[in-house]
Amino acid sequence: MTPITISQQTARRFVLGKQGLWPGRRWKGLKGTAQAIRTCEAVQLDPLNVAARSQDIVLHSRVLDYKPEYLYQVAYDERQFFDYGGWLAMYPMSELPYWRVHMEGRAHDKRVENFVLANSDLFEFIRAELRKRGPLGNRDFEGNRVAAWNYRGRKETSLILYDMWLCGELMMHHRNGFDRVYDFRENIAPQEYDYIAGIKEAEEFFVRKSIAFMGLKRESTMRSPELNNYMRRDYSPAEVKKIMEAQKASGVFAQVQIEGGRDTYLVLGEDVAALESLEKGKVPKGWNPKDTTTLDEVTFLSSLDIVSARGRAMKLFDFDYKWEVYVPAEKRRWGYYVLPILYGDDLVARLDPKLDRTTMTLEIKGFWHEDDAPVKDVDFADALVKGLVRFAKFVGARKINLDAIKPIGLRRHVQKMMKESLE
Repeated sequence: MTPITISQQTARRFVLGKQGLWPGRRWKGLKGTAQAIRTCEAVQLDPLNVAARSQDIVLHSRVLDYKPEYLYQVAYDERQFFDYGGWLAMYPMSELPYWRVHMEGRAHDKRVENFVLANSDLFEFIRAELRKRGPLGNRDFEGNRVAAWNYRGRKETSLILYDMWLCGELMMHHRNGFDRVYDFRENIAPQEYDYIAGIKEAEEFFVRKSIAFMGLKRESTMRSPELNNYMRRDYSPAEVKKIMEAQKASGVFAQVQIEGGRDTYLVLGEDVAALESLEKGKVPKGWNPKDTTTLDEVTFLSSLDIVSARGRAMKLFDFDYKWEVYVPAEKRRWGYYVLPILYGDDLVARLDPKLDRTTMTLEIKGFWHEDDAPVKDVDFADALVKGLVRFAKFVGARKINLDAIKPIGLRRHVQKMMKESLE
């Protein structure tokens, strides 16, 4: 198989477009929220709520007129999606049969077995309470505190609920804020999806998904540990290579190289047409935005957005970025919850937003632009204003504090245009 060669710009636009970020938002409202999650393959969930939660920023950046309640509605009311995993994410409910292979593996893990054996009476107590009282969360049990600190929970009952969820006995009935409320899987999962897929099917599914989620995935990273984690089995490198070669031979994947680079990437065979369109300077079919483009209006990416997290910002955009939430304040280069700014098909700056909920003021605590960012261009300033206004309305802010934006000329223009936009 001869790799397809693409430009760096095509690579950027493809990864952004596969995630619904370029050339602009192409989904809208409640229906669009479900479409976005499916197309993006997964949306990572995180409890931190500085201006908004990560998952809501992800969907706001992709879905026109998105509201945070839409995520819970499509997941917990309509049961189109379920959330799962130590790396917590929302997945389409149709994927449950494959994830149940993973869950079964967790249920038979020796660590889990030991935990179950040591607390069998408490497990039975929780099962009985769920049968008697219906969906329950950690706060519904008094429970003894665990002897050693565990970030999964402070009580024995919370750890048991979490364990039963990881093993697939329980699923998320709903969330109160971000607090979990559990029920038995058979009471939640639609019957058509409540079965365990075959091993071969699951292997093919997880290999495909790991590539589909990234858009472009370095072939060298498709190793045993990743499939081991998905399948909860021990695969040798030779076994993984055999699975991969069979997939490539059947046309599921194509190989791609980016001009100037040595790495070979994998892309879904069905996406080759999109790459070819992008190489011709065209927007692929179905990618046209419903409203503004990313040149008309900047987009703020979540700190955990798959297009820029995990070191991808540097590899794809030559953009230095790190989520600094867990970095001590005195060692931060930027700020606590900094968001990359997408303009056109490039990451050009970062801002650190915080919502003061007492005054409902969106405070921009820091703004850092790249050396070649077009901060003196009126078009960029106007696009920044539009992005800020949309984001402020999304988080419910009544005012915006722009004092940290520099250069001064950019701030003055933004302040002037902002005043007119909010009047």
